[in-house]
Amino acid sequence: MDQLNNSVVSEFVLLGLSSTWETKVFLMLTFSLLYLGIILGNLFIVILVSADSQLHLPMYFLLANLSLNDVWVSSTTIPKMVSDLLKEYRVISFQGCMTQICFIHIMGGVEMVLLIAMAFDRYTAICKPLHYLSIMSPKICVSFVIIGWVTGVIHAMSQFSFVINLPFCGPNQVDSFYCDFPRIIKLACTDEAKFEFVVAANSGFMSMGTFFLLLLSYVFILVTVWKRSSGDLSKALVTLSAHITVVVLFFTPCMFLYVWPFPTSSVDKYLFIADFAITPALNPIIYTLRNKDIKIAIQRLCKRTCYGRFC
Repeated sequence: MDQLNNSVVSEFVLLGLSSTWETKVFLMLTFSLLYLGIILGNLFIVILVSADSQLHLPMYFLLANLSLNDVWVSSTTIPKMVSDLLKEYRVISFQGCMTQICFIHIMGGVEMVLLIAMAFDRYTAICKPLHYLSIMSPKICVSFVIIGWVTGVIHAMSQFSFVINLPFCGPNQVDSFYCDFPRIIKLACTDEAKFEFVVAANSGFMSMGTFFLLLLSYVFILVTVWKRSSGDLSKALVTLSAHITVVVLFFTPCMFLYVWPFPTSSVDKYLFIADFAITPALNPIIYTLRNKDIKIAIQRLCKRTCYGRFC
């Protein structure tokens, strides 16, 4: 990276979220608990799906991969943010900043593809139930995951290849708790317009395209259910409301930052808390408390654990 980038700047100063000591302590405790919940909740889903043969179905395979991805997404930013909250001088090296950006966008690309795959899974289960297992075969499910990772890497590297060679020779303060393309590009000692266009065309188009594709799929599912059930949408709405909530929480910050580049305010850094902390923490709750199969699997796991200890 040092050979690729001839910048004078060797580190960036992260301004973080708050300046008052009391607020910093509150945020540190809050995000520490959230991160613990994210790790335990999402890893529990991964272990449960892997251990229970009754959950070896396409929907839960994709859910386990989404949970694992949420762990990685949160781990790219939350630990660093928590450790920085009580520091007076919050810095990240140039290499660390570029690495963080890459992982954020790789994981973001994976998340988008997995959400599309889960929407397609629900569409197939509801609209083509007789062909569900043949359409959502293990090969197709694995292909979705592979496509997600390939998409994430291409998405990240197509922007990273431009940013890594930018000259950074002056300001090095990032008004956020993490590194990302828009904030870093603004610090470059060059004409930023064309690089802003690259980010907007890539991340912006990808975010908006995926968001509207997901919304259209949910509308199509609801219309199909409405036609088949004589207007009774209550059950479908309950099921899809959780998915729609996750989609809105995940994509709103992305569209705010990437579709209309680049905001002059610092609102986006607060919005991205939803992507890095709130959504990954909500996913295990949404997909367990509202899912009958998961509840039954948890009961089976508790019984096996209990019997194993001679309860």
